[in-house]
This record gives sequence, C-alpha cells and structure tokens, in this order.
Amino acid sequence: MAYYTGFMIEKSLSMDNVFVIALIFTFFAILGLRALYFALYFALAAMIHRFKYLKYALALVLIFIGIKIFLVGFIGKFPPAISLAVTFGLIAGGVLVSMWKTRAQPAALEAA
Repeated sequence: MAYYTGFMIEKSLSMDNVFVIALIFTFFAILGLRALYFALYFALAAMIHRFKYLKYALALVLIFIGIKIFLVGFIGKFPPAISLAVTFGLIAGGVLVSMWKTRAQPAALEAA
C-alpha cells in the first residue's frame, strides 16, 4: 500500500510540474520568436560578409521583444500575428538592406 501511495504521489507531482511549465511557456509566448531569432542568426552567420547590416535588424528584434515584455503589465499581451509581422518585417528589411548595400562588394573582394 505504501508503494502504491508513493507511486501515485510521484505521478501527480510530475503532472503538476508539466502544468506549471505549460503555464510558464504560455505566459512567455515570445520564446518561439526567440528561437526563430537564434535559428536565423546562426543560419546567416556563415554569410556575415554579405549580411553585415542584418545585425542591426536583429538588434531591433531584441529591442522589440524587450518592449513587449515591459508593456505586458500595462497593455496586456501583444497579438501573436502582430509580433510575427513586426519580427519578419524587421528581419526582411535587414536582409534587403544588407543585400542592397553589399551588392557591389563581391567584385571588390575578388579584385583585392
């Protein structure tokens, strides 16, 4: 009887932990955006000479996330669609500016 009682208590405590983790992840919905940020950062890090202006866009994404965290207490959670649109817009803008500003550099690098 003591074994089964301990087993049931352990199972219920493990489910309690899953519930608490789910609540934490639900509150911090920005974790998905941060994972996207890191995935894009490392994917583009190999081509840093071509995307040297992208770091400013990624910095703006982090600033946007910080502002969202700060404002959650005042205005509530941002809608996920707006968050994704702003994030993708900033990253796409950084990629486009980087490609436009560095479009003539490959020829200059070959000549050097």
